Amino acid sequence: MQVSKWGNSLAIRLPASVVEALSLREGDDIEVIIAGDRIFEIKKKPDTEALLERLRKYRGKLPADFKFDREEANERD
Repeated sequence: MQVSKWGNSLAIRLPASVVEALSLREGDDIEVIIAGDRIFEIKKKPDTEALLERLRKYRGKLPADFKFDREEANERD
């Protein structure tokens, strides 16, 4: 990969193998994580549909003793 200037920032182009492995499309959000000295990982952030699916798994599964306190939730320091 080659680093290029893009406005005031630097950018890299992802090789086709990375794009295919992560099923990336133009406009997708990715996360670059520093994994060690001179090593980084690229992760595709989940799209809205994937996030909603994860939330649906928890629907109705709150602990029996759970009680929502609106005052506590909106409390400011």
